[in-house]
Amino acid sequence: MGGGRRSDGSSISSSNICSTFWASARRSKPLDPHSPSGGGGVAVRTISGDDEGLIRRLGLFDLILIGIGASIGAGIFVVTGTVARDAGPAVTISFLLAGASCILNALCYAELASRFPAVVGGAYLYAYTAFNELTAFLVFSQLMLDYHIGAASIARSLASYVINLLELFPHVKGRIPNWIGHGGAHFLGVFSINALAPILLLLLTFVLCWGVGESSAVNSFITVTKVVIVIIVIIAGAFKVDVSNWSPFAPNGFQSILTGATVVFFAYVGFDAVANSAEESRKPQRDLPIGIMGSLSVCIALYVGVCLVITGMVPYQLLGEEAPLAAAFTSKGMKFVSILISIGAVAGLTTTLLVGLYVQSRLYLGLGRDGLLPPAFARVHPKRHTPIQSQVWVGLVAAVLAGLLNVRLLSHILSVGTLTGYSVVAACVVALRFEDKPVNQASGCWSSRWVEGVFCLVIVACCGFAAGGIYRFGASYFFLIIPSLIAIIACAALYFRHAYNAPPGFSCPGVPVLPTFCIFFNIFLFAQLHIEAWVRFVVVSLIAIGIYAFYGQFHANPSPEGALYLRAPEMA
Repeated sequence: MGGGRRSDGSSISSSNICSTFWASARRSKPLDPHSPSGGGGVAVRTISGDDEGLIRRLGLFDLILIGIGASIGAGIFVVTGTVARDAGPAVTISFLLAGASCILNALCYAELASRFPAVVGGAYLYAYTAFNELTAFLVFSQLMLDYHIGAASIARSLASYVINLLELFPHVKGRIPNWIGHGGAHFLGVFSINALAPILLLLLTFVLCWGVGESSAVNSFITVTKVVIVIIVIIAGAFKVDVSNWSPFAPNGFQSILTGATVVFFAYVGFDAVANSAEESRKPQRDLPIGIMGSLSVCIALYVGVCLVITGMVPYQLLGEEAPLAAAFTSKGMKFVSILISIGAVAGLTTTLLVGLYVQSRLYLGLGRDGLLPPAFARVHPKRHTPIQSQVWVGLVAAVLAGLLNVRLLSHILSVGTLTGYSVVAACVVALRFEDKPVNQASGCWSSRWVEGVFCLVIVACCGFAAGGIYRFGASYFFLIIPSLIAIIACAALYFRHAYNAPPGFSCPGVPVLPTFCIFFNIFLFAQLHIEAWVRFVVVSLIAIGIYAFYGQFHANPSPEGALYLRAPEMA
């Protein structure tokens, strides 16, 4: 009998644990009660309780340059040529298709950036408000792994490019050991020493800790330099274009164009960094949407210009693998342009790394404020107005990874967080527009109509993955019709069975059709990733759930007593 009582007690205890976890996981961040439309602000908790916080110093031009700085790296000089080897001159169409898809995602980001213009957090904040606490923490976990590995990988590439520049001087060439910048010999399969990469990371971390105004000035200067170099490259190459190289325009058909578009989609990733600058923007409700769309438009123009030049200068079959653009100019006797390209690559990687570290620290700041991470991450320096603890943490993590590991081995599991974040943001646009979403979000009481709408969004995502898998493994296009039709039916249900309110500020057009298309396409791309990336998604999700279960659920407080509802400044 005693054993039976223990069994019952254990059963009751397990039931209590599960119910507590479920209740915590369903919590969401409340909107400003004085703003029924949800545009007034969201609750945040500060550690000191005073006015120590981030400072609004970023103007529209700064935000546009942050987006460009995050998106345009060394890839503009490399990926354009490598994809052109398969797609031919039609690589231009690949970049236009990928750019158009990113614009649709950017419209979703622009609406939410305008709707939540006062607080850092980006996709994490949007998911916390539109859905629930656990979903937000899962989004953060997937994004952060991408950011950590990506920063380490970019730092190693930057170190290699810096060494290449130094070796342009005859007295230096061949005298720098590989372990300093190119990476030492691999041992145990994953370890490879790189001394310069951690130094570069710590220097950029110091710049970011100094202040957002100073780091923005550095980013603006380097980004302008990079854009000027790209424009010079385009103009110089335009005089060497032979239009006969553009024929045939699409030698391998439309499928190679579509495949190229799925590859170059990731070349535009970075515009979402603008949304994470919300709390430091002077006029966020006006400037954030313009900054997101403006930076992406500039990136599309630059990529298309480089594509036209490189495929016009050299027949696409002759483009090199490693440095196709530099090789094209060298073949035309314009080696000085190749040197400019090397400088541009260093500038591109520097700004990409700088903005990436900046975004990471602001995400950690958001979770520290909400209690999902230790309070140290929520502290903002009273004089520098930067989250120094968070910034140092992300810099150290990236420095350790870049200095000791051959992180390029992990490159095939990247982009999971990006595609997950983009899909969730698109879903947030739809969910926050539902007119029947309950006012008391923190209670976890969802209406049946709201649950139905979310279920339709999940169906669209599943159909996108199924279609992507069918396309990836070469099945007949006939089988693509089935998941596509189911996704269309789910979208129709969202359109006809739900009413949608008009958000404050910028409004994404075509809701719910446009966001559901974004979800479908993003998850379609997710299915094109390596199988290891799928495994990574599951493993990271399970680890995140474990961290949330043992720490986050007990410390999180989406609506703390005495919370500050941060608002955007009034637009002039």
